[in-house]
Amino acid sequence: MHGLTADVLKILGPLRNAGEIGCDLLVCPPFTQIAAAAALLAGSRIAVGGQDCHPGKQGPHTGDISAEMLRDAGAAWVILGHSERRRDHGETDELVRQKVIAAQEAGLTPIVCVGETEEQRLSGRETEVVGWQISGSLPQDFAGVISYEPVWAIGTGRTPTENDVAVMHAFIREELVRQFMERGRGVRILYGGSVKPSNARALLAVPEVGGVLVGGASLNSSDFLAIAGAAR
Repeated sequence: MHGLTADVLKILGPLRNAGEIGCDLLVCPPFTQIAAAAALLAGSRIAVGGQDCHPGKQGPHTGDISAEMLRDAGAAWVILGHSERRRDHGETDELVRQKVIAAQEAGLTPIVCVGETEEQRLSGRETEVVGWQISGSLPQDFAGVISYEPVWAIGTGRTPTENDVAVMHAFIREELVRQFMERGRGVRILYGGSVKPSNARALLAVPEVGGVLVGGASLNSSDFLAIAGAAR
């Protein structure tokens, strides 16, 4: 929940004018700025997405936005099941699954977030929690991206060790293959959780890390570009 129109221009302008970035780059601004972002980035290789969507196509759901509305505004992607949505709005795995279905039907590519809290990790249940999230949040025809975000690292400045990330990403790959067989091998797995220019290259070098979901650092275009540069 950051950014007015002036902020979008300030952040995205340098990205638009950065030339060849050398990696897949996606920005997901607030709903009110999706159309402006899509217009600014038109003709570039930078994609635009939304931060959430409702599972229904339309109806009496004041304050919500449908996947088709996101598409109409210029989005091609959507983040679903982010830990802050699960925490602040009590979103369940089943609700996330319904949203994934709606997104795919509207032609959007979903990025589904999974991850454990600090209490769940300390009690040794991190893989159990993430396994259930994957099973409950993804439909059988899933055609999107997974993002592992250790909830305890988001916004805290704390980052799991590279070994922690490797173990969890390997587990997520195993779960995807178990659930989707060979199709599960092709699903991209992102890492999200206090990603910064200083740690991006090391995180991206971890096996099964196919990209990063950037939080606070995305509000600074130079930091965001530095992270993108680490992905080359």
